[in-house]
Amino acid sequence: MQKSQLSSRQRANDYLVVVAHLHLPMIPFSLLAVVLVCGIAGADGLAGCQISCGATSEKVVGDVTWVPDAGRFVGVGNATDLKSPGVLPVLSSLRYFPDTSARKYCYVVPAERKRKYLVRTTYFYGGFDGGGAPPVFDQIIDGTRWSEVDTAGDYARGLATYYEAVVLAAGKEVSVCLARNAATKSSPFISALEVSPLEDSVYNSTDFESYALSTIARHSFGHDGSAAVSYPPGDRLNRFWEAHSDGMPVVESQASVSPAAFWNKPPEEVFRRGVTAAGRGESLELQWPPAPLPAASYYLALYFQDSRAPGPLSWRVFDVAVNGQTFFAGLNVSTAGSMLYGDRWPLSGRTKITLTPAPGSPVGPVINAAELMMVVPLGGRTHPRDVIGMEALARGFDSTPPDWAGDPCLPQGNSWTGVTCTQGPLARVVALNLTNFSVGGSISDGIANLTAVSSIWLVGNNLTGAIPDMSLLHHLVSLHLENNRLTGVIPPSLGNLPRLRELFVQNNTLQGMIPSNLKNRTDIMFQYAPGNNLS
Repeated sequence: MQKSQLSSRQRANDYLVVVAHLHLPMIPFSLLAVVLVCGIAGADGLAGCQISCGATSEKVVGDVTWVPDAGRFVGVGNATDLKSPGVLPVLSSLRYFPDTSARKYCYVVPAERKRKYLVRTTYFYGGFDGGGAPPVFDQIIDGTRWSEVDTAGDYARGLATYYEAVVLAAGKEVSVCLARNAATKSSPFISALEVSPLEDSVYNSTDFESYALSTIARHSFGHDGSAAVSYPPGDRLNRFWEAHSDGMPVVESQASVSPAAFWNKPPEEVFRRGVTAAGRGESLELQWPPAPLPAASYYLALYFQDSRAPGPLSWRVFDVAVNGQTFFAGLNVSTAGSMLYGDRWPLSGRTKITLTPAPGSPVGPVINAAELMMVVPLGGRTHPRDVIGMEALARGFDSTPPDWAGDPCLPQGNSWTGVTCTQGPLARVVALNLTNFSVGGSISDGIANLTAVSSIWLVGNNLTGAIPDMSLLHHLVSLHLENNRLTGVIPPSLGNLPRLRELFVQNNTLQGMIPSNLKNRTDIMFQYAPGNNLS
């Protein structure tokens, strides 16, 4: 198996994309396997989703079942199989999204509210559209524009690309969306999606209510390119630990380590090897990660273990510095292992980690593994009440626009078609306009949750059923429901809305009496004819 090192991508708008590249024909099946089957609890009581995009049936790879995506997680896009020889089963199909009218294309995955998840997206172009190069596009988690996907260079070298982030589920779902941007020339696509739960202690110093973590690098030191740790049987939290070696002296561990003793639960396998200094009393300098970094705050975790057999002298003492700045002084590392972390560490450009032994130390410093993640501010979210209301409308409607999934308002520029929202960290829906969208179904009672909306235009569709109660919509100014097939009566509560100035319901099949509080209001433009059977 051959693994290339990590590389970084960066756009002018400061999206960060640092990706690991997989050399497809030589990856063992286990490298693309994950610990849990979607919707089924594993032995450790967790549950997760491993989704093979575009697949028509389940794919069993090692101990893991990958499930198809259609209907259960995504309702838009087209599925296709690749004809590339030697591609792993999980990468042999994909889903692509040719509809240029949609503002985003979303997968919605069930989640446990307020739980952390590792989200991984995987892309292998395979020339599915007959083009010479894969498209460039954005990916979004919930309301945050996460990164740009640009796999052209990787594909030219026969590589697939994956991206990782750690996020907190604000509700009972996590949405992962693709979206076109100014550089998009053809249809966005995706090969695989994994959403794996993490234990509470993992990366727990991060304020996930305000930030996400975007994986930059995760390496197990002392290994060459033919080794990596993943599940099975390594990391049960579904993290990939890339092999990394710069020709430094390698040490083999003589003692076992208990992952449960560490907040981040690193797999025991990453402690089995490490790198050390060339001679006694010398410092160890590690240029890591391999790629230069844009200026930002990062979560940095370092893992150490004294490699010698347990005994009264099986410990090492050394200082740890990052780019010449003290990260920790006097670290005492035993055979039980140690972990250091910094949750908002400023980095930019090339990064150098220096381990300096204490004076008179009989052995040099050692390091076994490291993780680096960018701290990404969240882009906000839509008010939960509005999310409830919009999702209720989506369930009640037939043939909604293709982008009616994920966050209704965010990111800015990627709201649902016909939905206008306020800006800010907690967006509110202020207008809904689906005029002449051929929407069927009925108007859900959940529309009453849109308490900030001022304009609702559902003109010229195929809506049936009754006009729901809107007595809580105190900001509503304009309500247009004309040219549908609505039945029942006009709710008297509409006459009590203090800001209502336009009410158009003509060309429906409404019946009954016109509410007196509407007839008597002179500040409302009220049109109910032709059509209807009102008196």
